[in-house]
Amino acid sequence: MNTPILPPIPSDVLPASRRSFLKAGAAAATGFALGFHLPAMAQKAGPAPSDAVDINAWIRITPDNQVVCEVARAEMGQGTSTSLPMMLAEELECQWADVRMEFASVSEHIARNKVYVTFATGGSRGTRDSQAVMRKAGAVAREMLKAAAAQQWGVPITEVVAKAGRVSHPASQRSLSYGALATQAARQPVPESVKLKAPSEWGLIGKPIPRLDIPAKVNGSAVFGIDVRLPGMLYAAIVQCPVFGGAPASVDDGAVKNRRGVKKVVTGPDFVAVVADNWWRAQQAAKALKIAWDYKGQDKLDDAAVRKLLEAGTQAARPLRQVGDFAKAQTEAGAGKVVEAEYFVPYLSHFTLEPQNCTSLLQGDTLEVWAPTQNAEATLAVAAKTAGLPVQQVKVHRPYLGGGFGRRGGFQDFVRQSVQIAQALPGVPVKLLWSREEDMQHDFYRPAALYRQRAVLDAGGQLVAWQALLASQSIVAAIRPEALKNGQDFQAGESFHDMPYQVPALDVRHGLCDINVPVGFWRSVFHSQNPFARECFLDEVLAAAGKDPLQGRLDLLPPDSRDRKVLQAVASAAHWGQPLAKGRAQGLAVQDAYGSYAAAVVELSVSAQKVVTVHKVWVAVDPGHVANIDSARAQIEGNVIYALTTLFMSEINLRDGRVQQANLADYPLLQLRQTPQITSVLVPTGGEVWGGMGEPPYAPMSAAVANAIAKATGERLRQTPFSHAGYGLA
Repeated sequence: MNTPILPPIPSDVLPASRRSFLKAGAAAATGFALGFHLPAMAQKAGPAPSDAVDINAWIRITPDNQVVCEVARAEMGQGTSTSLPMMLAEELECQWADVRMEFASVSEHIARNKVYVTFATGGSRGTRDSQAVMRKAGAVAREMLKAAAAQQWGVPITEVVAKAGRVSHPASQRSLSYGALATQAARQPVPESVKLKAPSEWGLIGKPIPRLDIPAKVNGSAVFGIDVRLPGMLYAAIVQCPVFGGAPASVDDGAVKNRRGVKKVVTGPDFVAVVADNWWRAQQAAKALKIAWDYKGQDKLDDAAVRKLLEAGTQAARPLRQVGDFAKAQTEAGAGKVVEAEYFVPYLSHFTLEPQNCTSLLQGDTLEVWAPTQNAEATLAVAAKTAGLPVQQVKVHRPYLGGGFGRRGGFQDFVRQSVQIAQALPGVPVKLLWSREEDMQHDFYRPAALYRQRAVLDAGGQLVAWQALLASQSIVAAIRPEALKNGQDFQAGESFHDMPYQVPALDVRHGLCDINVPVGFWRSVFHSQNPFARECFLDEVLAAAGKDPLQGRLDLLPPDSRDRKVLQAVASAAHWGQPLAKGRAQGLAVQDAYGSYAAAVVELSVSAQKVVTVHKVWVAVDPGHVANIDSARAQIEGNVIYALTTLFMSEINLRDGRVQQANLADYPLLQLRQTPQITSVLVPTGGEVWGGMGEPPYAPMSAAVANAIAKATGERLRQTPFSHAGYGLA
């Protein structure tokens, strides 16, 4: 297995002597290793005080002045492995060229009583939940380096300055590099408090910094899960029950067990795997297996049945938020108008570029796992439980992820299967790799959802009442059932129960549906679908009132709303309201998500044959602060492409309990020629707010496109993909 030329280098493989966790500054032979923990050491027995916050970061400074930053979060293309070292380097006052990163070891995390708060990467939290950790770690290390220099020179610490990887004493014109001071700095007391820079003082944060992971990904030296190679490794291909929840009843492997290269056929609780000396042989043998499946009575589900269950869910919906009296407002509206509409979105697959995979090696009572995971701690827990081992005897290696979008986080089915297969071949490393078909047909899908809405306008055209009846499955019920409140899933109702619009009477309800389809977190989760129904319906209401979509929204928003700011910013950038080229139309939408606020304007044209050309897209985002401008723009562009793909091309259909889509032929992706001009508008408000960037730009996109099509054609599209109404992309 090639080692990446540039970071990350998995820290799990480094000798323990290079990874010593030093409390209050013990010396390290390789330089300065800082285990930073404020306000309470993680090793302290008993629960922390209720007001205590664990603040963690690990830094190592080598004698040659290299600053190594260990990152607990996963890197799946979003740039977290660069933005977090930027935070550290900003306060450390080192040279960016001297910074590199390593993926932190989850085993050491557990051994040190969870010195890192979390290894989970999702909900656009990679930077926003770790920025304070990394900035404080850098500041603490800087002060310890200054203290070491002041001690060596016999001068007050107030007389020394840390800058560009050196500590200097201007009065005597002496200076030392961080590398030269590292060992002595490690012996200094850890400051209990440090002052962080004000945003106006930042030199790195908020700048377009080239990402650390890009060179290795371009030259091919980066190691993803699918790239793992180990001596003597075998390969496993898998076949899973085509009906969710089914299991193998019997397996006839007579036709494959004597094939060239085939080593073993492994039957698991919900799969059958073939292990061979290369993956192609394993895959071809797996296809030839004769398997009788027990469908457990779940082989009748189809799209029509799903729709009926969702309809029943809207009828049984329970309140999430109620303001005023909707029924009374409807009665008192008099000669006003009532607007009603039903919206629907289907199941969607994650379709990560890299199919699910995991490599496992069980040797005696120890287990090693190489997994492209969004949550290494969950991977460790699942691997240990599956093998029946304590977590201390399991090591998880963390390669890059070829896409995540939520698929590789809460559900670790690929890890469980990998370990189960490795148990059948002890002492031999086995790489499990799903085919694209298995990946498509055994996902944890974005939930299908149904929305029935009614709005009441008074005689003057003012919106006085809004009712939204939602129905979908619950994701948290499967992962964190304790997050349900009185049996209600508030996450499933996001963007409705927390909408910013000021409406005198608001009635938001949600019905939980029990459907035999596995669902999971999908890029921006319910913010990917609920804003489509909300913002498109609001456009319908404003049209009925004869109001401009922009001004109508502004009239409903509080004066100090951050939604107003991004709406006005994106409208200004897109020249909203100005004459457009012949045949073109614009639509807009706004939605907050994960601490950020986003608004989009889409400009498009539609031919007589319903062929849509998306010419331009503007997306404005207010994340509070921007960590890396270059990564932020890339995230906006990626979200636009992801949204256009799902709007026009993507859905998961069911027949006889089976997913019908299998690969790119029936689940296509947006092509480069279909990609519009994308303008990113970053409008950070600053302050103490740090919002996400990986998902919020998606939230307003679907509605903005649909609203633009409605403006161009007069036809309201209330179901995705738009191909159901005959629309396709040019």
